[in-house]
Amino acid sequence: MAYIRKFETSSGATGIQVLYKEQGKVVKTIHIGSASSEKGITRLLRKAQSIIDADKSPLFDLDEFDKK
Repeated sequence: MAYIRKFETSSGATGIQVLYKEQGKVVKTIHIGSASSEKGITRLLRKAQSIIDADKSPLFDLDEFDKK
């Protein structure tokens, strides 16, 4: 399971990480970056979500529906 962690850094900025958990333990952490502005934080959150989405496999093969 993957999720996004948002935290305050020692400099007061907001840090963004993607964490992967297996059996309740964090097994992988990807640091996306840190930002001080809302615009920067939003950009980092979108990047983090795209990383999570890239690991997902689709429930349906939509190409199969196009063939019918």
